[in-house]
This record gives sequence, C-alpha cells and structure tokens, in this order.
Amino acid sequence: MLTAATAGSSIRARTAAAVRSNSLPEGPLGLIGASTRFARNAEIYGEDDPAEYLYQVISGAVRTCRTLDDGRRQIGSFYLPGDVFDVEASEVHLASAEAIREARVLVAKRSDVMARAESEKDVARQLWTLAVRELQRMHEHSMVLMKSAEERVAGFLLEMSRRNAAAHSIELPMPRQDVADYLGLTIETVSRTFSQLAQSGTIALETSRRILLRNRAALSRLNA
Repeated sequence: MLTAATAGSSIRARTAAAVRSNSLPEGPLGLIGASTRFARNAEIYGEDDPAEYLYQVISGAVRTCRTLDDGRRQIGSFYLPGDVFDVEASEVHLASAEAIREARVLVAKRSDVMARAESEKDVARQLWTLAVRELQRMHEHSMVLMKSAEERVAGFLLEMSRRNAAAHSIELPMPRQDVADYLGLTIETVSRTFSQLAQSGTIALETSRRILLRNRAALSRLNA
C-alpha cells in the first residue's frame, strides 16, 4: 500500500506521459487538476491504494473493477468523457481503475478540491450531486444483477444510449468481455443475447461495437 508521500509519484509512474492542458473541462476539478494520459489497459489506481485524488475523464473510457475471491473479475462502473469518478468517501480505493482504451484523465488532489468546495458553494453542490448520483448508480447496478440475461443486456444498451446522448445508435468503447464482467454474465451469453436481439429486430449489429437501436420500446419493456 502506498503512503501519502508517494501517492503522487505512483500516479505519474502508472502513465507513460503526463500533460497539462489549457482546455480542461468544466466542473469541480477544472481549475486545479492535471491532465494525464493513460495507455490502453493501464492502471490509474489500485484497489486499497490511498484515495487521495479525484478524477474526471476527458477522452477515452475508464472501468473500475475488483477481483472476486473465486478469481473472477467484476466491473463495477464505466466512466465516459465528462464523468467524475472516485467520489466515494473512503480512505482507500474500494476497486481499481483502468483505462479501457487510451484515455486522458484530469487528476486533482482531493484535499484541494475539498478546500475549494469550502469557499465555493457551487463546487460543494456539484460534489454532493456527484456523490448522490454515484450511490444511485451503484444501487441500480446491484438491481440489474438480479435480472435475466436478456433484461441485463437490454438495460445496458439503454444505459449506454442515455450516456452517449444517442437516440438510435451507440458505439461501445469497451469489448464484450467488459460488458460480460459488468453484467455478471459470460461473454458467450452476452454475444448470444446480442444475436437474439438482432434476430428479433430489436437491434442491429452494424459492427462488433456499433449497435443500432431499432426498437427502443421493446428494449424498455425488457428493462422494466
């Protein structure tokens, strides 16, 4: 486990290159964060590392995951451009975070963000909203794991559609193995369910990751 004195150097060691940018995103981290590049599958932080930083995705995509006692990987969240993550009020990370593909992430020291929130009510409000949203997302994801495979996949596609602001088609940033580990299914079950939804006319598989939602009403009924 890292000490507070070495946490900053650990983050720098995990990325091939760190760059600062003048065009940083809006939000609680925008004025005080450093833009850092992470290669595909690079670890951003590890499970049980000190939780001394907050993060916001600028480009690319990030997953958080844990290794279960039986050795299986469980993905808890996907974070897309604009998303802030690691807002849990814990002294250590409850899961590890990895770049799904090359990603640029804004990294800000948690104590600096908290100090800013003390003097700026709008920042405090944003952090509160983020924390509540994350708790709600975690609850919704736990409920998903109680559903059938078809219901899980349908809900996942609708979730990705909402987060990508796409009405009819989505480009998944993650491979199907990630989808499977997020939904608590095998990759074979995910692929078979995609095929069944395509055969029924509910979706169209334009590529392995680009999916056309041909019947959102049917997906919504499955997700009900």
